Amino acid sequence: MSSTVLPCTGPAPALRGRLGAGFSPVPHRYHLYLAAGCPRSEQVAEALTRLGLADSVATTVLGADPEDPDGAESPGHSALRLAYEAAGHHFDGPLAVPALCDTWSGRVVSNHTPGILDDLRLLAAHPAFRTDRHTPPQQAPQQTP
Repeated sequence: MSSTVLPCTGPAPALRGRLGAGFSPVPHRYHLYLAAGCPRSEQVAEALTRLGLADSVATTVLGADPEDPDGAESPGHSALRLAYEAAGHHFDGPLAVPALCDTWSGRVVSNHTPGILDDLRLLAAHPAFRTDRHTPPQQAPQQTP
């Protein structure tokens, strides 16, 4: 009995990995790829700033042209393509952004905007991402009798 392997047809599946499910919330572990002029990318960039994560999550804004002036793939597009290939989804289509990538494994965690926004909120609430974690807690003023 032989097994038949059918080629993947149709669009590549959306990558919907989530932080906390195999991806731990660690500062400087994640990288966001965004596109200039993309409404979803702008939404993610605004959330990143609003949540105070701009110093903890690296960001690359990709231009509209994936090639540099020499005709080679630009470094940002090349890095994102490698992350998609590392995700193991046999991705051979256009690069979808926004994309949240794990720098430790080198793969795309998610390219699903609502999931990315939820993950950013999770990171902002995590103690490791709190900007005030090095500040000693304020003591309540003592009442005098």
